[in-house]
Amino acid sequence: MNGIPADTTLEAARKEFEILRNLGSEVRARMAIEMSDNLRRIVEAGVRYRHPDFDQKKIKLEVLRLMIGDKLYRQMLKGMGTRS
Repeated sequence: MNGIPADTTLEAARKEFEILRNLGSEVRARMAIEMSDNLRRIVEAGVRYRHPDFDQKKIKLEVLRLMIGDKLYRQMLKGMGTRS
């Protein structure tokens, strides 16, 4: 089993995976959405901390850039006819 945190025993990891496997797909999907939302909020907080001068639009664009990567972000801006 790969990806087991150093502070987790193999037995505990197996039990966790068993529990997750037994959850319904709706519950797992909801958990994934919640984790994604949490990550976006953490990234946004980091952007606000590093760039206190950014307005809400710049914050949203920077969060998007960090989450989708520079290449895709530039393509998006090009498609929108925007520079930022």
